[in-house]
Amino acid sequence: MNKTININLGGIFFHIDEIAYTKLKSYLDAIRRSLSDDPQGRDEILNDIELRIGELLSERIKSERQVINEFDINEITKIMGQPEDYAVGENQYESEKTYRSSSSNKKLFRDNEDKFLGGVCSGLSHYIGIETIWVRLIWLVLLFFFGTGILLYILLWILVPVAETTAEKLQMKGEPVNISNIEKKIREEFQDVTSRVKDGVNDVTDSLKSSEFKSKAKSGIQEIVDTLTKIILAILTIFGKFIGAILIFIAAVTLIALVFGAFSWGSVEVLGFGTEFVRYPSFFSDAILPTWLLVIFTFIAIGIPFLVLFMLGLKILSSNVKSFSTTTKLSLLGIWIIALLGLALTGINFATQQAYDGVHNNTQELPFKVQDTIKVKMIGNDNLSNQRELRRRYNYETVFDKETEKLYSSRINIDIKSTDQLIPFIKIRKESEGNNRLNANKSAEAIDYIYGIQDNQLLLNGYFLTSLKSEFKDQMIDITIHLPINYIIYLDESTKTFIDDIQNVQNIRDIDMSKNYFKMTEKGLTCLNCDTTIFGDEYRKENDHFNLNIDRNGVNIKVNDGKKDAEVKIDENGIIIK
Repeated sequence: MNKTININLGGIFFHIDEIAYTKLKSYLDAIRRSLSDDPQGRDEILNDIELRIGELLSERIKSERQVINEFDINEITKIMGQPEDYAVGENQYESEKTYRSSSSNKKLFRDNEDKFLGGVCSGLSHYIGIETIWVRLIWLVLLFFFGTGILLYILLWILVPVAETTAEKLQMKGEPVNISNIEKKIREEFQDVTSRVKDGVNDVTDSLKSSEFKSKAKSGIQEIVDTLTKIILAILTIFGKFIGAILIFIAAVTLIALVFGAFSWGSVEVLGFGTEFVRYPSFFSDAILPTWLLVIFTFIAIGIPFLVLFMLGLKILSSNVKSFSTTTKLSLLGIWIIALLGLALTGINFATQQAYDGVHNNTQELPFKVQDTIKVKMIGNDNLSNQRELRRRYNYETVFDKETEKLYSSRINIDIKSTDQLIPFIKIRKESEGNNRLNANKSAEAIDYIYGIQDNQLLLNGYFLTSLKSEFKDQMIDITIHLPINYIIYLDESTKTFIDDIQNVQNIRDIDMSKNYFKMTEKGLTCLNCDTTIFGDEYRKENDHFNLNIDRNGVNIKVNDGKKDAEVKIDENGIIIK
């Protein structure tokens, strides 16, 4: 049966038996003696050690009446470690001179020593294990992009305790809470305080010597101004770090994309495997310099500026990053200028490819008679194009014609004009650009276009094919059908988007001309079955007094004398007069 003693340890009340008390007192006395050579902060160190022992003992007892025994003290001393450089008479301490530490779980606290507002960011940085600046940048992102940063910060400010004691500061950083670390931490704090006091004394001494001090402390307004200045500078610093991170991200993504692009564009040709695996831009294909060299020039011209941005971002984030040497800077500048000159030369040569307009005309008679109704229809090719609808477009599509890669275009215009000849004919006008008139004409002639005739149908291809090098040569085809007097022509619905400013008597718009019959008269092309609502305003004003419409439904005559309307309709049911 052991005697029980009541003690107050670190502000916490405990019941402890006499043997355990004796052992704990000897342990604390040994620690005190180990600190006797350097009394600076000894009392504070002992207070923190007692506070930590009290916390550990509180975790072990389950009820207020539980008595602390010798086993509990032994376990606590294992966690806290043994004092170093001491000599006492107790047997249990004479044989243990080595340092033993026990790991302590890292806990989340607010760091009151490194705070901007509440120390939440610095506490999280200790807990996560990253620099404080990155945590603050994350809060800025949450603030500006998600709007939840302020509320979450306030909640953490309220709920997370601040690290006040030495043990809590060690737990915040994940360091073991033992005698060695407590002593080390307190001594560091004393050194920091001493340094601040010395600096403060020096500042005060300098201020006293200067005439500006005038025996007065700073006013409250001046302190507010200084505080606001510090806050603004801190915000600018964080914003600068954020800009640096953005520069690094953008530059890194661009450089990675350039590397992949350079390999996909240039590596195949450089290795000599041919170009069938790679689709080069037409700007490269028709250039005077080799494609692989243009790829390298492009990579250098874009890559070097972004490399400089990458280094600039690193220097913004860390002052320890070294700049390029003068030799490296001059070398990069020279290589960059050479790449720009190469691209500029290629660009000038490319611009000259559009300096002259070239034309190639092909005229052929059409084997139609005056009693024939010529039906014009546009034909597509689903095996070439992926377009769902055949219509005039101004862009190119890359297709394969007989395993050869070509450009597919539907930039075709259709016009109808009269002729004094007795036989109708068609004129195919191919247009292109080039660096001189001869090459422009050859480029126009090289355009691949065909049409056909079947019965009384004129089947026009709604597309043409050309080489990859001709993408920027503004190529197109104008088709003009020349009709003698009294010839009738029908425009299929497929011609709707290809019709280009066909002159006609009724001033009908191009978009309304398809699916109608037209006759070439001495006055011009006249619609035989069009609804009068599609006639032009000027024509209707001049000709609304009489309208004749003949179609398969019969004959419809409308007469207007300027005051009254009259209509005569003749069909299979007879004659109707209104």
